[in-house]
Amino acid sequence: MPVPRSDLTRSAVLAALGTSGPLSRTDIARAVGVSPATVTQVVKDLIARGMVAEVQHRPSRGGRPAVLLGLVGEAGRALGAKVAADHVAVVDVGLDGAVRQSWEWPFDAVAADAPDRLADLLRPLTEPDRESAPILGFGICVPGAVDDQDTGVVDAPTLGWRNLALGARLRAALPVPVLVENDVNALAVAERLYGRGRAHRNFLVVTIGRGVGAGLVVDGTIHRGTSGGAGEFGHFPVRPDGPRCSCGNTGCLEAAVGQQALLTDAVAAGLVGTDAKPADLQHLADTGSTGAQRVFADAGTIFGRAVAGLINVMDPETVIVLGEGTRGWQHWRPGFEPSLRSHLMPTRRAVPVAVEAWDDSSWALGAAALVLATPSGATGATGDQGDLVRARLDGVLARELS
Repeated sequence: MPVPRSDLTRSAVLAALGTSGPLSRTDIARAVGVSPATVTQVVKDLIARGMVAEVQHRPSRGGRPAVLLGLVGEAGRALGAKVAADHVAVVDVGLDGAVRQSWEWPFDAVAADAPDRLADLLRPLTEPDRESAPILGFGICVPGAVDDQDTGVVDAPTLGWRNLALGARLRAALPVPVLVENDVNALAVAERLYGRGRAHRNFLVVTIGRGVGAGLVVDGTIHRGTSGGAGEFGHFPVRPDGPRCSCGNTGCLEAAVGQQALLTDAVAAGLVGTDAKPADLQHLADTGSTGAQRVFADAGTIFGRAVAGLINVMDPETVIVLGEGTRGWQHWRPGFEPSLRSHLMPTRRAVPVAVEAWDDSSWALGAAALVLATPSGATGATGDQGDLVRARLDGVLARELS
């Protein structure tokens, strides 16, 4: 049965608020492409049903202050999971992007039955709960290339996954729509929905930590490339004589500045033992070891030069740096900043770079954002699974408005 036009408009209003944050009724009418009178009526219904609320006033420019509207998180929710080599982090996120609950479990990604074990971990979270809002879908993010979010075929060397039909495996095991995406692309979606990316149509997300990655947002949409492999920044060649990378090539950026590369350099310099962890190296730098600080600064120099190349090609409005490595950013910065600025084209040397605080749930929040962004079409490549997410949202509207 076709969805009534009024329900489509309600979905579009919710999508606009989810993508852009608090908006006035006039802003919503412009974004959705309907009359202000229609928006007024739809918003009235959504407020009455507890899905939208008046959240603040925009300062007046001489007339009546505009009332801004925002989503009510309890009206719907999404689940998001970040799959790493040794653990899985999961969050339960409201329609407004607020994290309601989070979990983390050990996980062996290279085990032969890893996909089945992953499904076993995630399935209990999808069971119906009368006390909670309906689940719109489950977003999964992985450190590797994904063909598209709908089919979810994964090529992730760091997990030992080659051409793994993860989306199909999880869809068969879970009773909700499943979207699979590269983890940095998922972070970029979250930035577009809830972070600094709200104010920009073209921006760049780069991550440092266990690996190195990039999310490219072009005209408000994630640029995924021909087969979902865009943004594999960690495999940008920077050292012809550098170490072998997990992808099989030699001299990749990730093999030069990833966590393992920094530890290898620190071991070679006699700063730490072979059993040291990334936190040990950062502790040395934090407590004044000039040798440890030099390891980070040297990595920052290489990283800054590589990011400059990406900026020169993409011409973003802003750059956002994320990932586990940002916890030690004060040690990266002395090498990164001068290297970045000196390698930028003159017209781009003023591009702002924002380094954001990090916690372990950030990756999983990005995965949940894949679901929450779907009604707006901001992520692309959602296919049939995206249609199912939108149908669930329409179902929530139908129940709430009946």
